[in-house]
Amino acid sequence: MPSDTPTATHAHTNGIPRAMFVYTLLYGGMTVLAGVLAYKQVQLWPSDLAVEAGIFPYLLLVVISSTLAQLYGQARANLLVIWGFVPLAISAALILLVLGLPASPDMGADRLGAFETVLSSTPRIMAAGPAAYGVSLLLNVWIFSKLRGTGEGSSTASLMARGAIASALSQAIDSVIFITLAFYGEFPIANLLVGQVIAKVVLSLLLVPFLITGGVAFARWLDAR
Repeated sequence: MPSDTPTATHAHTNGIPRAMFVYTLLYGGMTVLAGVLAYKQVQLWPSDLAVEAGIFPYLLLVVISSTLAQLYGQARANLLVIWGFVPLAISAALILLVLGLPASPDMGADRLGAFETVLSSTPRIMAAGPAAYGVSLLLNVWIFSKLRGTGEGSSTASLMARGAIASALSQAIDSVIFITLAFYGEFPIANLLVGQVIAKVVLSLLLVPFLITGGVAFARWLDAR
């Protein structure tokens, strides 16, 4: 007898893949977290290079966007990057709102000062972050997809190589855009710029190939369930 209740297969066909849903949630969280963690500088042992800690959630943005480009195509990955501006904008608006509200008398001056130090930033920095994010992530997806060519490009070696190259180049561009827009004219930026580019490229080459490989494998496992 005909039934109006959709089957599991029908629901899955009409919905988004499970992996895309999970990675989209993770992606939105990482866009916000990257801006908060960026206030701490961490040293890359055993060198003297330092990098802002926001690089770690940012690398996950690179991994997720590359993973979705690998499995679902460049167009869907680009759409994810564009929608990433939504949590960025909402979080910035909420931060400005909270900073403008009066603090409770029960909140100590030291706690309030630490809170405002971490969450307050100049308009230049607030503008530089989204600009660098949009250009570098879209560039990452474009390079990653173009290196795939007309073939499947699904071998592990190909996946790792494309991920490393796309991430390294996009990270270098990200550093140039952000540091130039945020700090040019305030102080000499050459040393900071060179150090950030080297550090981010090194991390991209060492971590991203393995993270993308694992991300693709996990996504396929999710979609197969």
